[in-house]
Amino acid sequence: MPSLARSGSLWALLVLVSILLSGLLRLAAFPAALLLGPLLAGSLFALKGTGLKLPEAMFTLAKAVIGCMVARALTPSTLAAMLSDWPVMLLAVASILASGALVGLGLLRFGTLPGSTAAWGTTPGGAAAMTALAQAYGADVRMVAFMQYLRMSLVVLTASVVSRFLMGGPAPLHPGQAAVPVLFPPLVPTLETLALIAGSMLLARVLPIPAGAMILPMIMGAALTATGTMTLTLPSWLLWAAYASLGWYVGLRFTPDMVRYALRAVPQMLLATAALIALCCGAAWMLVAWLHVDILSAYLATSPGGLDTVAAIALGSDCDVSFVLALQTLRLFAVVLAGPVIARMICRLSGASPAR
Repeated sequence: MPSLARSGSLWALLVLVSILLSGLLRLAAFPAALLLGPLLAGSLFALKGTGLKLPEAMFTLAKAVIGCMVARALTPSTLAAMLSDWPVMLLAVASILASGALVGLGLLRFGTLPGSTAAWGTTPGGAAAMTALAQAYGADVRMVAFMQYLRMSLVVLTASVVSRFLMGGPAPLHPGQAAVPVLFPPLVPTLETLALIAGSMLLARVLPIPAGAMILPMIMGAALTATGTMTLTLPSWLLWAAYASLGWYVGLRFTPDMVRYALRAVPQMLLATAALIALCCGAAWMLVAWLHVDILSAYLATSPGGLDTVAAIALGSDCDVSFVLALQTLRLFAVVLAGPVIARMICRLSGASPAR
């Protein structure tokens, strides 16, 4: 383990490198740059043998903030869009979840990925949420993060190309910039949100709920937001801290052997991603046929990418943004709640161990 002074210097250097990489990734219009920068920086430091480890409390805080981010997506306009066509939307979400399960099962049976790693890596949910959940259920969080962000990159690229083709103009490639976070938002909503996060973290220590630090603020925050009781407010410094903590937690666990293994598994990951995108197109076709929505809205609504990335593309496209965000939000909630059950089912069907 590094000495206290050397550890402090290494952490300061890690923060600096993370900021630099995040900035470069944002300039390159790369998705989830605020998380991938710290993840890549942590990986570099881990492979150099620095011995740095992120305190577990920081990772727990990151999960609670991500839970609030998911809950914040449940806006009144999103709820109205959900209620208008909820039977077909539920069927579409179930179809997307089944597609992810089918691809995960195929990857477990015919690929080389172990245990529930393939199941969590192919689950079509928010990459940050899936990475945080996977750790609580025994999957290799490094491989899950690698798979999720590889898939997100391909999905963003594909959705942007499709959007440009269908609308005949350039589509934005700057995910997450649709709603720019504020450094110092209103004080009272911020304090209420911080109280929710702190209370959820304390409850998660005493209640026997796997990944409770993320599930509890997500459920309670969604209920408070839907009823108008509270406005979830996440200042930019808190979002940055959560993204950095999650990125460092994963990145600092990388080893040379794991990196070599991940690179060898890239071809099967690419094939799994292509299969997942193709299967989700079936759900898009169902929406076009039954709800008569336009092709672009249906494609973006069923795209297995992150909510923020799809939202950014939808906002710059000629499509039904409310419908896209409603279905994406419903899918994200469903994946977070049903993900553990699906992962265990896939492992049971394939005969693989659900743990590491």
